[in-house]
Amino acid sequence: MSVGIRDVARAAGVSTATVSRVLGKGPVSEALRAQVEAAVRATGYRPNLSARRLRSRETQTIGLIVADIRNPFFTAVSRAVEDAAYAAGLRVILCNTDEDPQREALYLRLMEEERVTGVIFAPTTATADGLRAGSLGFPVVLIDRTGPPGLHDGVVLDNVAAGTALVDHLVERGVSRIGGLFGSTSSTARERRAGYEAAMARHGLAPEARTVLPNAEAAGAEAARWLAEPGRPAALIVSNGLLLMGALRAARTLRLSVPGDLALAGFDNEPWTDLVEPGLTVVEQPVDEIGRQAMRLLFDRLERPDQPVRRVVLGGRLVVRGSTGRAGS
Repeated sequence: MSVGIRDVARAAGVSTATVSRVLGKGPVSEALRAQVEAAVRATGYRPNLSARRLRSRETQTIGLIVADIRNPFFTAVSRAVEDAAYAAGLRVILCNTDEDPQREALYLRLMEEERVTGVIFAPTTATADGLRAGSLGFPVVLIDRTGPPGLHDGVVLDNVAAGTALVDHLVERGVSRIGGLFGSTSSTARERRAGYEAAMARHGLAPEARTVLPNAEAAGAEAARWLAEPGRPAALIVSNGLLLMGALRAARTLRLSVPGDLALAGFDNEPWTDLVEPGLTVVEQPVDEIGRQAMRLLFDRLERPDQPVRRVVLGGRLVVRGSTGRAGS
């Protein structure tokens, strides 16, 4: 049997108008709000979102647009965002773009048509550079990726520091010829490459970097070509978990031992990185915190639309495993 606003009003001992004000975040006293919210919980009332949508432009829905849901990093971040949204009584529309700017544009139009409250977005560089504040009918919070400074709130890893930490670790292990394999479509890969190149220069080493489409197949094909060349690198730093999987597959196909023939390190502390033998050295990202912080920034922007743009930069954690044991220099 469905529960309506009249049932909530009866349980709370108030009018239906008061219940509507509480549900619509209207002006009521804190005591009265607590009284009605207790009645909502007791009766199990669930608002009719379709009817509310007809009455108001606000849909109680947020959009989440990610680059590649096959990437375990985005899977974990999506879960954290969904958990925070559920706790706030919001629904989530999830879209996957496969790093395609045309699909990004399509899904942004969809979000406008759906009249979402706001969007959390991991854009390609091409889309991020053209994404102007106020150009959409909702606030946007960027995750994992950056855009032009001062336009959109965002949550990112300190990618430059993470790239630097991986080089420093390999140099400490006695490796000097260190290659870098980076994705080609995002600010994240660009920043990780910048950290890698800066650290190599600081150690007096020549950087050897290549870029690929950000998927395991492209990474595996490029790594296989590279590692089969004369004078191949003694170590590879790979800029995300999918690329790291492709590079490991290439090393195994070529029958290169890790770390004896090739030291291997990358990003994203996914379960599989500890299950392979040897385990892989990675920079662990605080994925739950990224999702929570993104939701917090979105809520803050909705409450205070004119506040200054904020970018939250989080630190990673170097997880050292057997794949970076002492290799030949």
